[in-house]
Amino acid sequence: MPTAECNGLSIYFEDKGEGDPVLFIGGTGADLRAKPNVLNGPLPKSFHVTAYDQRGLGQSDKPQLDYTMADYADDAAALMEAQGWAQAHIIGVSFGGMVALHLALRHPARINKLVLCCTSPGGSMPSYPFHDLPADISPKQRMTSLMGVNDTRRDEAWQAENAEQMEKMFQYTLDHAIADHQTPTFQEGARRQLLARAGHDVVAQLGDISHETLICAGKYDGIAPPENQHAMASKIANSELRWYEGGHPFMIQDEKASPEIIEFLGRQ
Repeated sequence: MPTAECNGLSIYFEDKGEGDPVLFIGGTGADLRAKPNVLNGPLPKSFHVTAYDQRGLGQSDKPQLDYTMADYADDAAALMEAQGWAQAHIIGVSFGGMVALHLALRHPARINKLVLCCTSPGGSMPSYPFHDLPADISPKQRMTSLMGVNDTRRDEAWQAENAEQMEKMFQYTLDHAIADHQTPTFQEGARRQLLARAGHDVVAQLGDISHETLICAGKYDGIAPPENQHAMASKIANSELRWYEGGHPFMIQDEKASPEIIEFLGRQ
């Protein structure tokens, strides 16, 4: 099992492809055992891509202590060090974008280009507060309550009109569930990630980020809303903002997203 010692933790990672290094930082609850993932997509055809399970998640260590956004950023930098990478392109998706923002501020020399997907700067411009969801919410209740937030087109009226499709989506979720996600150890690690996420705030520091940055967003994303994307684009000087047809999961909804990210990273 490929692991690296990062800040005293064993971090599970996988890598694929050849070319310039890219560190991919996944979102809330991300687990590399959930397939397909970024390593099954087009990115490794152009770059050497490393993806990993963040602390508290997947097959990485789940220390029984409070996590901070600084911890997540430092873990990413330590993994790059373990890979022998002085610098890499960074792609952060959702929570991973939050980590990427902290990485850019704490370890700026580690980053070549920065891609922020469906994320938020926190503070006065937060993403959807997952930490406020009841701990005992059922998987089906969670899916239905978040459906219209993930993609604002899929509101209650849409769900009522597409009950059969909703049931198929729920069954797919159950069929692909990872068993140990229901264990107390995993749930505690996931909870600690959400608490760190709740304290995320780099609004006042966005102007300190000087990396060439691509901000990618779905037009119908209620988790990382449009106003947050405009705010980041206005404050990060060397940035461009691109919109895609989709909600929070626009990277799988809009086939133009991955090729345009690849083009951005490969552009001289």
